[in-house]
Amino acid sequence: MANKRILANDGIHPAGKAMLEEAGFEVDTNKIPQDELADKLPGYAGIMVRSATKVRQDLMDKCPDLKVIGRGGVGLDNIDVDYAKERGIAVFNTPAASSQSVAELVFAHALGIARFMQNANRDMPAKGNSAFKDLKKSYSKGVELRGKTIGIIGFGRIGQHVGRIAAGVGMRVIAHDPFIEEATLEVDFPQSDQVVKIAIQTTSIDEVLKNSDVITLHVPSQGRPLIGAEELAKMKNNAILINASRGGIIDEDALVNALNEGEIAGAGLDVFDNEPTPSDQILNHPKISLTPHTGASTEQAQANIGTELAGKFIAYLNGA
Repeated sequence: MANKRILANDGIHPAGKAMLEEAGFEVDTNKIPQDELADKLPGYAGIMVRSATKVRQDLMDKCPDLKVIGRGGVGLDNIDVDYAKERGIAVFNTPAASSQSVAELVFAHALGIARFMQNANRDMPAKGNSAFKDLKKSYSKGVELRGKTIGIIGFGRIGQHVGRIAAGVGMRVIAHDPFIEEATLEVDFPQSDQVVKIAIQTTSIDEVLKNSDVITLHVPSQGRPLIGAEELAKMKNNAILINASRGGIIDEDALVNALNEGEIAGAGLDVFDNEPTPSDQILNHPKISLTPHTGASTEQAQANIGTELAGKFIAYLNGA
């Protein structure tokens, strides 16, 4: 294949870049703005993106030499996958590479909310020297997660990683997934080389909403909120709701109202409506723990994503 130019428009881990270059590919990591891609992408055989760059039908039509599109991560909603297949363009993603990192962030939110860490971290710099005892009293009613029930909506790779951590913490795991009836969680303990297998039968979404102390969402974009006022009303008053999947899965206005009315205890959000400009009511709410869409942003996950995607590009383009 003559054209061995790859555009990693949203970046690639150095390990993945090195793999491609060792295989004879030229890798360009200079970001091309979305409105300039139609002019510049035709010079490349492949493009790698994350969530920022969109590869739609009109862009593909202007790139007759494009052979492969890679999405570093799970979702493919920023790529017109069906049209790419019609055009004979291969589309790859990396659904397993970041599962552990996302799952650990879910628990960072859950543990933080359970112990009021998002509030304490805001208040300690301002009041820690003058009102230490008052802050201690305010934040001394936290709860342990051990013995609580976690409800996982979307029980694919990431959801099952969350379930493994939850089981290790000592939580009861329940789950809902319209495509999975049962899954076996393998919880390993490296120090003893032991593996405990736990079979989970999925249940209805209503059962998850009603019976969970922590609810975490791991579903693709729905085109509408999956969790709105009706669903929030079904949750326990002490429930914690976490979304590290996609913005738009939760009706944010309904969430704020539920938090204000005490219908649920707290929320952890890694994704938002209107990214990259989340609403002020979300950013400033004292019962919401916030991270800026960093679920897959660990060194290990990025290395896994980069090398997995590079391997798929090399195999495909060298065989094309």
